[in-house]
Amino acid sequence: MKKKVAVLISGRGSNMRALIEAALAADYPADIVRVISNRPDAGGLAHAAEAGIATDVVDHTAFLGRDKFEAELDRRLKEAEVELICLAGFMRLLTSRFVDAWKDRLINIHPSLLPAFPGLDTHARALAAGVRFTGCTVHFVRTEMDAGPIIVQAAVPVLPGDDEERLATRVLEAEHLAYPLALALVAGGRASVRGDAVVIDGAAAPTGFLLNPAAI
Repeated sequence: MKKKVAVLISGRGSNMRALIEAALAADYPADIVRVISNRPDAGGLAHAAEAGIATDVVDHTAFLGRDKFEAELDRRLKEAEVELICLAGFMRLLTSRFVDAWKDRLINIHPSLLPAFPGLDTHARALAAGVRFTGCTVHFVRTEMDAGPIIVQAAVPVLPGDDEERLATRVLEAEHLAYPLALALVAGGRASVRGDAVVIDGAAAPTGFLLNPAAI
């Protein structure tokens, strides 16, 4: 049976759209049953509604403190019988109480190869550091920001002349592949947490290696 999934957003929901598109496949093991935003004006809500997915708003500004906001969010998730949560541009830090309650059922995507460059301004920081590769990471959420067992990573080369916008565009393309893959692995029961790492049943690792710049 397909796992019931909620996607939490705060804006346009770019990765949410990739998840919705992937879930259209008959053999995809997850069903997006609810999209929830903490902002009433989030552009992704309209797209989800057009796709026939129930939407909801839990406006964090209407609550006195994070605990009350998260209690209402938790209530609505349970009301929808949600089994897995995907954070997709959800711009609220979650408390340890919420994270622990949804442990190993709460997934996030971050635009860097964690543990490198957690937090904001990842592309600017990657360029300033002079790294040759960056990318994105899908991981189970823990209380620490942008931390937790890694499910999927995608490496993206930094090219000559890259600025933040060019690099962000290519990383986002990788995100749209990595997130649906990660959700499929978790919802399909192939990804399990052992200690601080994720073990994936039957996963094939890429062979060889990449050089940047390429060998002359």
